[in-house]
Amino acid sequence: MKILILGGAGMIGQKLLSLILQKKEIKSKKVSEITLFDIINAPYPENSSIPIITKSGDISDPKVSNDLILSKPDIIFHLAAIVSGQAEQEFDLGWNINTRGSWGLFEAIRSQGDSYRPRVVFTSSIAVFGSPFPDQIPDDFFTTPLTSYGAQKAISELLLADYSRKGMVDGISIRLPTICVRPGKPNLAASGFFSGIIREPLNGQEAILPVDTDVRHWHATPRSAAGFLIHAAELDTSKLNNRITLNMPGLSVTVQEQIEALGRVAGNDVVKLIKHQSDPVIKNIVSGWARNFSTKRSLELGFKAETTFDEIIQIYIEDDLKK
Repeated sequence: MKILILGGAGMIGQKLLSLILQKKEIKSKKVSEITLFDIINAPYPENSSIPIITKSGDISDPKVSNDLILSKPDIIFHLAAIVSGQAEQEFDLGWNINTRGSWGLFEAIRSQGDSYRPRVVFTSSIAVFGSPFPDQIPDDFFTTPLTSYGAQKAISELLLADYSRKGMVDGISIRLPTICVRPGKPNLAASGFFSGIIREPLNGQEAILPVDTDVRHWHATPRSAAGFLIHAAELDTSKLNNRITLNMPGLSVTVQEQIEALGRVAGNDVVKLIKHQSDPVIKNIVSGWARNFSTKRSLELGFKAETTFDEIIQIYIEDDLKK
């Protein structure tokens, strides 16, 4: 079985790679080859028992998509994206990568002919939803994105659903919660501070909190994100009844509850490294985001996530702190 990971150099792509190398098989089939694609060459363990190929390029270029599909990978994990804050600031770049890139990928698959129908797992986002919201967003809530990033993800969802309906791909879209705590350096995502106010203090560094502590949001760990992707790759999509887009499970907490959990896990001296510095741009973006979900469908289909923020912090400590 051949695997292609688009966005393989990113944090979730690397977590997914590690999980595949650990499992060595998907759908009870041995993984024979993994291709990692990103704008840069993705890192990978040189002692891997599974052959790993790295490729780099611009996913919005149809020639790049066609080249990636020539080997006919059996499972394609489509994680490649311009993140939320950058997509809002750089309009053309966001639309080119996040929407044109998806469409080009689906067209490249279609060009291979009817005998080729890979499983495509697309990572969408809760940014497809826009306020006003109910207290808990149900599985059938409509999408009204209030950011370019959210619109780009919603369009890619619809494209994948239509190509799947036509039998050109076997697709599934999973709307990820905000992934927290993200390891490594901050990125340009507007949601980055949710991780920063935990990660930086745990590493002995000051963290800036740009929003009020009553802001509520929906979270899951990088460990859960990789698990979601594998489960989506193995799921019998006939059970979805053509509703191939799923809200992933997660945990709804306020920033204050995050900070209290950090205090319980690491102590008040660590909490003191969080400094409040209001940012009107970030506050405006976050105000339009979903806060809580009822994810009955995905839970019934076997997807799992954390249930306390203490657990989320502990997983970061176990998996990523000072590694």
